[in-house]
Amino acid sequence: MIFLQSYSVGVSHLTSSCPCWAYTKILGRDEADTFCAKHAQNSPTSLFRCLHHYNVSEIFALNVAIYIYDNAEVLDFSGPFEVFSTASRLSSPENFFNVFLVAEEKYPVNARAGYSVNPHYDFNDHPEIDLLIVVGGIHTEELEKPSVISWVAAVEKNAQLVASVCTGAFILAEAGLLSGLNVTTHWEDINDLQNAYPDLTVVRSQRWVDEGRFITSGGISAGIDMSLYLVSKLASLELAENTAKQMEFEWRKSS
Repeated sequence: MIFLQSYSVGVSHLTSSCPCWAYTKILGRDEADTFCAKHAQNSPTSLFRCLHHYNVSEIFALNVAIYIYDNAEVLDFSGPFEVFSTASRLSSPENFFNVFLVAEEKYPVNARAGYSVNPHYDFNDHPEIDLLIVVGGIHTEELEKPSVISWVAAVEKNAQLVASVCTGAFILAEAGLLSGLNVTTHWEDINDLQNAYPDLTVVRSQRWVDEGRFITSGGISAGIDMSLYLVSKLASLELAENTAKQMEFEWRKSS
């Protein structure tokens, strides 16, 4: 959540293509309009610089929730978690992102190969979510859980952005969030995704696909590339590059 000083700007510049748009629900439309007008006048390269330039009085971290479940692919969630936690350490001011794991219930989750993970929250006690990331793995059982699909759909209504890694796209599609969009998933599952949800356009040979509020990535390591891209989108390219450097990761900036 972000609080801004007041500005007297009469012209609205706010559109869905502007990075300020993602914060409409946080700021409120009127404040987002004035914020965006300042952004348009000075054309800073990112929202993050906007926050510094316009003397933000107080900043609270953006909440990044990663949904995990039994047999989730380990790097699908640990990769994005590392990206956002590292970016938060390196941001100035610090703690720009608050990243956490959410499961259906607050019990240890057995990810792929028996990798046991303790979620921070369950469906009933997590904080407000600004960015939801749904990961892949052996996802078929998740599609058959009304509680999971309804939770994803409910979170989407208030989230600023929703993303998927690998076969997490199936869960978003089942929740009705990707209809009519260009999407991607793990190369091995592209045909299955297209056949199961024919109203999608499933893209091959791209690390991630950005459709505004919805971003989908290919499998496993592609989720790290996408997460760095999201850092650049929500904060700044400089922070994303510094995060990749700190992780000693060769970021593929082009989707």
